[in-house]
Amino acid sequence: MRHLNAINHLGRKSADRKAMMANLASSLILHKRITTTNAKARALRTYVEPLITKSKDDSTHSRRVVFSYLENKSAVSELFREVAPRIASRPGGYTRILKIGNRLGDAAEICIIELVDFNENMLAGEGGKAKATRSRRSPKKKAETVAATEAPAAKAKAAKASSAPETTPEENAPEADPKE
Repeated sequence: MRHLNAINHLGRKSADRKAMMANLASSLILHKRITTTNAKARALRTYVEPLITKSKDDSTHSRRVVFSYLENKSAVSELFREVAPRIASRPGGYTRILKIGNRLGDAAEICIIELVDFNENMLAGEGGKAKATRSRRSPKKKAETVAATEAPAAKAKAAKASSAPETTPEENAPEADPKE
């Protein structure tokens, strides 16, 4: 039974797990997107999102708190300089996990974890598409207009079919090659 198993230990001792989470979080902040296993990505999400929330307040204390978790000076400066201004208006949910399949060697589920506001492809897709407005129309009027436009076309098609001479399949077949 799994009573009170709050975190995924990821098969590591606590010191190794903390070091791995710090390295994954630093890589995510520096590169904005990393590929890892699904279990590690879900653990990383719970690790890095409070740090991103902490980075909204650019003070010496919050920088020191974040540095105590990340232990990477360049990642901390990137977080406060680049990431925090772009996510300032977002109330939460700074990361996105996209499943991409299974790894060949051990069939572990692999996924991409990325910072939401830094995916240019999805941001371009959202801005380019404008939602089409639709108005409600009565099906009765539409049926009348379709019937009115189809009636002359159907009459012309019927007249053309009756005037065309009928041919047999032998007449339509290509002639045999005389060399054979």
